[in-house]
Amino acid sequence: MTVVHPIARAWITTGGTGAQNYDEFADDAEITAIIEENPHSALGIEMPHRAPESLGKSFLDALPDAVTRLAEAKADGSYTPAEQVVVLYRISAPEEENAYGLWAMTDTDQISTRADEPGLVIRNEDVFIAKVRERVALAEALGHLLSPVLLLQAGRGDELHAALAAATDAAGAPAATDTDQAGRTHAIWLLGPGPRQDELTALAGGGELVVADGNHRSLAAQTGGLPRFLSVITTPASVAIQPYNRLVSELATTADDLLARLRAAGAEISPIDGPVEVPAAGGTVHLRLPDQGYAVSLPHVGENRLENLDHALVERLLLREALGLDPGDKRITYVGGDYPASWLTGEVDAGRAELAVLVAPVTVDDFVAVNLAREKMPRKSTWFTPKARGGLVVAELSH
Repeated sequence: MTVVHPIARAWITTGGTGAQNYDEFADDAEITAIIEENPHSALGIEMPHRAPESLGKSFLDALPDAVTRLAEAKADGSYTPAEQVVVLYRISAPEEENAYGLWAMTDTDQISTRADEPGLVIRNEDVFIAKVRERVALAEALGHLLSPVLLLQAGRGDELHAALAAATDAAGAPAATDTDQAGRTHAIWLLGPGPRQDELTALAGGGELVVADGNHRSLAAQTGGLPRFLSVITTPASVAIQPYNRLVSELATTADDLLARLRAAGAEISPIDGPVEVPAAGGTVHLRLPDQGYAVSLPHVGENRLENLDHALVERLLLREALGLDPGDKRITYVGGDYPASWLTGEVDAGRAELAVLVAPVTVDDFVAVNLAREKMPRKSTWFTPKARGGLVVAELSH
């Protein structure tokens, strides 16, 4: 019996609704600008308080606006219904290998967060509970899910990749396409009941599934009591891990004192001449302070792989101990790999932030090892690309 299932009642985009997921932005003003340019964007439903006409409302107060926008989108033909389908998914771009996925529903009771907790879906990262509560409230208000959890098929990924490539090649013209901010084309095809649907759901659910993107959404499904959650099951060959950096808007100390505290903790620090970039490999993080950049080697402790990941060292030694900041502090902005190093350092140069922390990407080997041990990654430490696009396939929860 597979843990991956068709969507009982889906709403499929007819075009124009696709959007980055709600948590892919460093600045909420970007969300407002996208919705203003494209009122049909799913972001107007996912982040209702950031829509131009709802600005000033809290997230909860704007939920009725989200309900109205979804109803209007269904009524005006932006979405069309389908029953008992999975959805083939291909992401393509010049000079990139095609990425593949399968939109489907996954059993919530399969989520495992500890070695002694059974289940095929491994959630691997600490979360911010306030964001989880917002996702629960949105699902309850809408009765629909618009943003999928990206799951990496770790057991039968090569088989799934080949099967999805063959299925999309044989599927003819896509039901819809959408172009993302990086110029990638996202194409979807409906696949109804039958042997091929059965084959693909069996492959998709045939091994351990690692949450690559959507830790908050998967916990929201558990917290909200949903038996299944909307997912895109993808393959290791379809994704890469990009940097996940940090901006600190306000330091509670001087730059000199910060560096002195890091040295006292055992860090090795050297100035960087020229632009501050993301480190080429792990072991050193780069800091951009208002007047200077620095390469910082943070001291390792013992042999534990997880505790000595660069992101864990940054969270423990830099944020908590040197700056006295909880990782959930509002002064910290987590900036994904879609933003170049020049954007982060530019925020410091412009005075909108006082510190940029640039961290090398987590390696796939480290990511897989931590997950298979059922340990939790530090918050916001893996930025997988390409990301599944929200608003292409919507799952109705009442069916």
